[in-house]
Amino acid sequence: MLSIFHMFKARDLRIFGPTKAAAQIESSKAFGKQLMKEANIPTAEHEVCSDFNQAISVVRRYTLPVVVKADGFAGGKGVYICKNFEEAEAALHTLFDVPGDVEHTVLIEQFLDGSELSIHAITDGTSFLMFPPSQDHKRALDGDLGKNTGGMGAICPVPWMPQGTPSFVEHRVIRAAFDAIRNYGIYFTGMLYPGILMTLNGPKVLEFNARFGDPECQVYMRLMKTDLLDLLEACVDGSIADRRIDWKYGYAISVVLASLGYPDAYKTGFKIEGIREAEIITEVVVFHGSTINDGELKTTGGRVLSVTAVGPTLKDAIDRAYEAVGKITFEGMQYRRDIGGTALKYDTTRS
Repeated sequence: MLSIFHMFKARDLRIFGPTKAAAQIESSKAFGKQLMKEANIPTAEHEVCSDFNQAISVVRRYTLPVVVKADGFAGGKGVYICKNFEEAEAALHTLFDVPGDVEHTVLIEQFLDGSELSIHAITDGTSFLMFPPSQDHKRALDGDLGKNTGGMGAICPVPWMPQGTPSFVEHRVIRAAFDAIRNYGIYFTGMLYPGILMTLNGPKVLEFNARFGDPECQVYMRLMKTDLLDLLEACVDGSIADRRIDWKYGYAISVVLASLGYPDAYKTGFKIEGIREAEIITEVVVFHGSTINDGELKTTGGRVLSVTAVGPTLKDAIDRAYEAVGKITFEGMQYRRDIGGTALKYDTTRS
């Protein structure tokens, strides 16, 4: 079956993004980990398992907590942080006990403690440009509690990031990954971002993603002064080395408004009100994630809206975003009230 990339190429259409082969760096965590090993990219101790009994044996050998990951794409919800053996066993049953004649691959990782960063790079397959670091907030509930989600909010830039981190990631992670994947005869074009965990032993790569992050993309779009289309065209034309990215001064924040129950089961079809009032607030823009307008605006998915704001300080951006959140309503609306809160004490521009 042709990938969407090759379907476009077959019709002589321009497309920004990786080939199916290159996208394996995200679509198969096992492949991504193999690249990290070959490129000497720092990551967690791990093993790839193809059956339940093998995985259980690995869990018994590892120090708890452990992380259990589905090999394939799971929308940010195929990751289980297991504090005890029973939780790990339950996670493995969830991933392996799927009806049908399907081969399963699961990754068992040693748990690493630290704070997460996302650092994006846009590439034409030869050269690349770096984006500033951003921070996603993965857990569903305040205080980084609850289940993993696709992302409940983001900030950019990241004031607590140690000096030298962007340079380390550029050379030891991004460039190393591109060099390693070329050894397979694959040229990666598009957007690559590693999820970075800042540990006491330095940066560690959790995984690679072959796309923009969501909600990281929203904060980047609010701060980017350069025309995004020009960058995408340059990647397709192989001329990204001739471009530069200019950024606005200040901070951007995104707060995701989700359906009640997300990331588990949730209901949809609820009327959304207040977006116009929210966007009257200075530097606020609301992005739609899962909405439909059939005469009135309604919810259609888990992560419904992304409320973004920009400010000269992180506190300004946070205050504007949450003032805007207060204007929006739909039945069952849930969101985190602490996006960017931990980073506030590191913001030297704070008024």
